[in-house]
Amino acid sequence: MKVSIITVSYNAEQTLQDTIDSVRSQNYPDIEYIILDGDSNDSTLKIIQNNSDVVDKWVSEKDKGIYEAMNKGIQMATGEVIAFLNADDIYAYPTAVFDMVQLLKKKNVDSCYADLVYIRKKNSNNILRKWKSGHYQKGMFKNGWMPPHPTFFVKKDIYEKYGMFNLDLGTAADYEIMLRFLHKHKISVAYHPKTLIKMRAGGVSNKSIINRIKANKNDRKAWRINSLKPRFYTFLLKPLRKINQYLSID
Repeated sequence: MKVSIITVSYNAEQTLQDTIDSVRSQNYPDIEYIILDGDSNDSTLKIIQNNSDVVDKWVSEKDKGIYEAMNKGIQMATGEVIAFLNADDIYAYPTAVFDMVQLLKKKNVDSCYADLVYIRKKNSNNILRKWKSGHYQKGMFKNGWMPPHPTFFVKKDIYEKYGMFNLDLGTAADYEIMLRFLHKHKISVAYHPKTLIKMRAGGVSNKSIINRIKANKNDRKAWRINSLKPRFYTFLLKPLRKINQYLSID
């Protein structure tokens, strides 16, 4: 079962090598690694070119943002399974991809996800938040739940059947696609109770109160465009769930 790992980059010279190295460290034998670059003007392209032993396909061109680039990556992918690894994220251990593929096979499911930790930009061992997903149960999205998108492995035919990222949703596009796949279309899914990804802190949607308000509006839109009805407290619980992520640090 081939896995296509897609990384979207833009002026990522400070972190991209770590991301590539974490893909190189994986022991799974059938990985297709694709990088979609947004026409970087730093040394990102040089880093990509210097790692041709790992990077199977890459494109550098202007795009409309991370989710348009992700859609391009899905279209380029030839793997049966698609995963995304952001340009400032790393796999937490060498058998991460192997474990996810084994879970897909063992449970015979369309998708799977795991846990994630947020780390400081300059110290991958300094953990700021722990996102423990837990096993998925029907209706959990109504309680403000969602899995961490970078840990979400999905069979490509699901994208072909139910569509790709909606570019009208801004930073909530990953939330919307998981809501659509898991809650609306009820694709089969399994949970791997282990930290799969280390993510550097500083996501766009959390950079300011204004960005958080925009993200909240797009979360609501995600339900509306899918003709789904949340509970009155759904969008209150979603950010409140992050509190426990801070409290769970050992």
